[in-house]
Amino acid sequence: MRDIITLACTECKRRNYNTTKNKKKTTERLEMKKYCPFCRSHKSHRETK
Repeated sequence: MRDIITLACTECKRRNYNTTKNKKKTTERLEMKKYCPFCRSHKSHRETK
């Protein structure tokens, strides 16, 4: 039921984090603020394919 997704930084477009989500409950793309080590600050990370 839960699928593994990858989160990428919206600024530098690098894939930094992996997480899981329930695709039946959340059908839209996941977006959360996480620390980007390449930008060296907290940026918005969005789910990628």
